[in-house]
Amino acid sequence: MLGLAKLLEPGRGRRWLLPWALGLGMLLNLAYPMYRHYDFSHSLDTRSYLRLAAGRFDSVNVTRRYRVLVPAAAGILAQPIARVYGKIWPQRPAGEWPRRFAFFLVNCALLGAAGATWWRAARLAGASTGAVGVALLAVLSSRWAEYIAGLPLVDSLYLLVFGLSYYAWRRGPGAGWAVAAALLVGPLAKESFVFLLPWLGWYGRRALGWRGQLAALAVGVAALGAVHYFIDTAAGAAHTDTITNALAHRENILYSLRRAASPKGLGELLSIFGLFTLPVLLALGRPAGRRALAPVLGWAEALLFAVVVVHMLLSSELGRMGYLFAPVFTAALALVAQAAMDRFARQALPR
Repeated sequence: MLGLAKLLEPGRGRRWLLPWALGLGMLLNLAYPMYRHYDFSHSLDTRSYLRLAAGRFDSVNVTRRYRVLVPAAAGILAQPIARVYGKIWPQRPAGEWPRRFAFFLVNCALLGAAGATWWRAARLAGASTGAVGVALLAVLSSRWAEYIAGLPLVDSLYLLVFGLSYYAWRRGPGAGWAVAAALLVGPLAKESFVFLLPWLGWYGRRALGWRGQLAALAVGVAALGAVHYFIDTAAGAAHTDTITNALAHRENILYSLRRAASPKGLGELLSIFGLFTLPVLLALGRPAGRRALAPVLGWAEALLFAVVVVHMLLSSELGRMGYLFAPVFTAALALVAQAAMDRFARQALPR
């Protein structure tokens, strides 16, 4: 409660509202065509989450069956939307369109909130407001942001969990609420949160001590257990299906490695953040650039990158999982932009 009270302080609220509003505006424009024109016929993920939003659990694959938070929010929001949707867009059948639109709104709001955590972390790394604004808009222009915000998916919430975790590491004392929120939501956001958990436990300890972390995690795990029990009972599924499915993901590792080593896979990796990857890579290749990037070249960032790589290998979705590194990349790009602005300012000064 104390952490929430601090977050709601007037000045503190404004510091969070600006980046959230900036990210939300960007995403609503960027992701609308994806929501409107995407062909759902070949996407099992999106169809599964649409079923979850409708309260149908038995026809959803075990991999996605328990990720209920975003679908539940979309399902609730779709009910009032459905009452007016046909009047605004009579040419679209009532069916799933209101739920698709609800996912679009929920995901834009959540990914915008994730962007706000990236903004705050980059500011704490030492970048100016202008440099961070440029970096945030660049990272949110990624095709994966458009994909995640515009479609019935749950990655937006998981990106928020990663963003809260990295922000908490950057902020330290005073960010206990961020660690607690990540631990409460993370287990239900995605099962792969288990790989982020050791990193968060260690690097989040300055923000929230071990006792607080254990208490928040216990509530999150208890909620996950309750959801598993309810859904397994409703769907008539065996409680051991989750373990069997998790072990089966090991088969994705070799496939992911072969894919990453292929020309197509390399292109997918480089396209995660698009051409904005080049300034960061160029900076890493120069002593001055490495000095500028020094705040994000620590063990915390290296180990978080390793966590992201594990996600990539196990999921076989190299690009979409690689976007989980957005909190660090935003800070890195902001620092590069800050160095460029400083250099330009020095050159522009009269001699």
